[in-house]
Amino acid sequence: MLNHTLLHPEITAILARAGHHSKVLIADGNYPASNTLGPNAQLVSLNLSPGVVSCTQVLAALIAALPIEAANTMGIPPDDPYAQQGDPPIWTEYRQMFSAAKSPIVLQPIPKWDFYDAVASRDHVLTIQTADQRLWANLLLTIGVRAPQ
Repeated sequence: MLNHTLLHPEITAILARAGHHSKVLIADGNYPASNTLGPNAQLVSLNLSPGVVSCTQVLAALIAALPIEAANTMGIPPDDPYAQQGDPPIWTEYRQMFSAAKSPIVLQPIPKWDFYDAVASRDHVLTIQTADQRLWANLLLTIGVRAPQ
C-alpha cells in the first residue's frame, strides 16, 4: 500500500525505475506529446475531457511521490502576444504548490524551442498528457535524490 497520493500504476512503475536527473513532463492539453517524446520516454494520457485532469492535479501527486530538484516551464517567445502579459497565472500556482510543500524549487523558464529539445533528451522518461486548457502550463520536472534517513 502506498503512503502518497499517486496511485496510477503505470506512472508509479515508470517513476520507480527512474533515477537522479530523469525528466518528467507534465504536458498541457495543447502540447504535441506523442511526437516530442525522448528516446527513453513513455506517454501516459490522462486527458479525459477538457480540463480533466489538470496540470496542477498531476503536480500535486508528483510532489507527494518523488524528490524534485528542478522545474522548468516553457519560456514565452518575446514575439508571442502573451509575452506582454507577464507570467501566466499557472506559474504562480506552481510556485505556491512548491512553497506549500516546503520545496526550495524555483521555476526556471527554458526558451520554447530549447524546451522541446530538453523534452526530447535521453533523460526524459515520462510525459503525462493532461487536458489542462491553461496556456503555458507545460512543466518539465527533474527528479532529485532521495535524502538519507
